[in-house]
Amino acid sequence: MSVGVPQLLLTKLAGIDLRNPVIAAAGTCGYVDELADIFDLSEIGAVTTKSITREVREGNAPWRIIPTRAGMLNAIGLANKGIDRFLAEEVPRVRGCKAVVIGSVAGHTIDDYVAVAGAMDASQEFRAIEVNVSCPNTSTGRHFGADPSTLREVLTAVRGAVSNAKLFVKLAPDMADPIAMSAMAIECGANALVLCNTMPAMAIDVHTRKPRLSRGKGGLSGPAVHPIVVRIVHDVYAAVARDAGVPIIGLGGVMSWEDAAELILAGATAVGMGTALFVDPKSPRRVVRGLDKWACDQGVTQISQLVGQVVS
Repeated sequence: MSVGVPQLLLTKLAGIDLRNPVIAAAGTCGYVDELADIFDLSEIGAVTTKSITREVREGNAPWRIIPTRAGMLNAIGLANKGIDRFLAEEVPRVRGCKAVVIGSVAGHTIDDYVAVAGAMDASQEFRAIEVNVSCPNTSTGRHFGADPSTLREVLTAVRGAVSNAKLFVKLAPDMADPIAMSAMAIECGANALVLCNTMPAMAIDVHTRKPRLSRGKGGLSGPAVHPIVVRIVHDVYAAVARDAGVPIIGLGGVMSWEDAAELILAGATAVGMGTALFVDPKSPRRVVRGLDKWACDQGVTQISQLVGQVVS
């Protein structure tokens, strides 16, 4: 196992240099660096901001996060301070962050996505912008990721507004055709694919007979969705991403280094961690150490040599 910054884990993601392939998923570090008091963010590759919208959003009423037997359900509803306050108040923290910062954007309309992505890009403070067209916890926005034609509309518009940052596209796990959706994202200029967001799900209190989440339904994350995401990453990598040279960030149920390694073998260049950070905010440290030892044991000189190397 390497010492200091693990050289085996140095990762190039859409032209962006990361110390390692571990990324804190959107919302897990708050606006930027809310986990910095728990562990040194320089120990991971990147952090993703919570999804920012054009306007202030209060989000959904409680309860909006509940545990399940194999993960958690959330219906936060994209609560955030809006793009103007976000840039005014958080840019100094973005500049001071010890990891690469990916800005996540969401909206009700195409104009919303364009305005937020354009403002983030114009700030020149974000190495990449993640277009979230897959949040299951709001009444709008997700439809843009529902079929290739609507995805084309929003991504074509956003691509025209982004010239400094790389463009990442975050898709849903319940797409009817993940390959077609991923191919469309690539055609529209996506520099990386984020696979995947949470799975639409529901829990009911059998005593009150009411939904346990205030909104009724939410997004399921954690170990329960991991095998689904492994399959999607594998299929998309083999069908379109590998030949297009577009990297994948595998996101879904990464609780251990083995989970991360599985996604890498399936075709992910980097891996996102979400639910694990709510269970143990220091878990990325263990994942980084485990990946370093695994890559060494596999006899490679760079972890990128293991991307997509599942043996048929």
